[in-house]
Amino acid sequence: MSVSKPMLMPQEEMLEIKSRGQKMKIGIPSDYSKVEYRVPLTPQAVDLLTSYGHEIFIEKDAGKMSSYTDKEYRAAGAVIVDKKEEVYQCDIVLGVAPFGSEEIDLLRGNQAVLSNMQIQAHNSKSIQKLIQKKVTAIAFESIENEQGFLPIVHQMSQIAGATSVTLASEYLSNAHNGKGVLFGEVTGITPAELVIIGTSTAAEYAARAALSLGVLVKVFDTSVYDLSKLEEKLGRRIFTSVFYPKVLRKALISADAVIGAMQFNTTPKFKVSEDLVKQMKEGSVIIDLNASQGGCFETTKCTDLHNPTYIKHGVVHYCVPNTQAIVARTASISLSNILIPILLAIGESGGVHNYIKNSKGFRKGVYIYHGILTNPEVGRLFNLSAKDIDLLLAVF
Repeated sequence: MSVSKPMLMPQEEMLEIKSRGQKMKIGIPSDYSKVEYRVPLTPQAVDLLTSYGHEIFIEKDAGKMSSYTDKEYRAAGAVIVDKKEEVYQCDIVLGVAPFGSEEIDLLRGNQAVLSNMQIQAHNSKSIQKLIQKKVTAIAFESIENEQGFLPIVHQMSQIAGATSVTLASEYLSNAHNGKGVLFGEVTGITPAELVIIGTSTAAEYAARAALSLGVLVKVFDTSVYDLSKLEEKLGRRIFTSVFYPKVLRKALISADAVIGAMQFNTTPKFKVSEDLVKQMKEGSVIIDLNASQGGCFETTKCTDLHNPTYIKHGVVHYCVPNTQAIVARTASISLSNILIPILLAIGESGGVHNYIKNSKGFRKGVYIYHGILTNPEVGRLFNLSAKDIDLLLAVF
């Protein structure tokens, strides 16, 4: 029988190896004031992190809209704080909504902040404030795994796509002063029609949900290849087309609902003109899942969950950037599942800066490093100079 080296180690040495790494203080503020109901870590995630010796500080009622109580977090080992300022003194501040100017002012500086960036939510002043605080800022939507996959974007896109069909159904119903149209099919009645702009993950999950209800689905995109791949994923033939003006016009005129779901993290390649929106049926519904990136429609303007819709040219527009927040508990669990292994790996590697050096995928999410802007897109948008993070890593 062979004896492995760990079996011969004294117990004290084994304990020392297990505890090696950095114990972190992680702060979670409430994003309720920013009309964001998701929370980045569930009580189960907090329980796991505290078992590794990490300290979690959570602002009072941060998980309330996700149906997580302070009592549950406290039982999992978290410290519940009444003052928001305390959360922003932690080594890592973990949010869901983008950090605004007021939150940035509360940061102690020289720490790591992780959240959705949503570049449209920022301005030159907020970026410069982060730089002045010498923080390292990481955007959820740009974090990749080692295979080049965007796990948070993928999970949130699934939720947004499925949720968008529920929203279309709600806003077509009399409950929301809609036309009273059933988003589905009934014997002897022409089924409702849905047009989807794009072939992203959100588009796929919207199509799946709509097809399961018996809705007639039509998908438009700039790429025939992407349309073909979408059909493969759905496992069935549906109406697909590139953006031929006459074909698109005909589809929009007869549509009961239209969902904008172009690829996330990029400016939409195509926008439905205002003239086409004017020709849509009165009482029809537009749901733009790309609202935070400029939108898929010329009539798009960002809304929030307090006032999610507006009517333009007789068409109901739903343009909430954080659609996933209406199913906050599901979205929080999904987000937490992705963040747990990342946070544990950060601790094991000795901190955020070591993990950035060791993980190429995580490094893709960094847009400010030690107070230096590293994202060229942000630099171009706000006329700020950006440095190559790989070159900076050789210095720090």
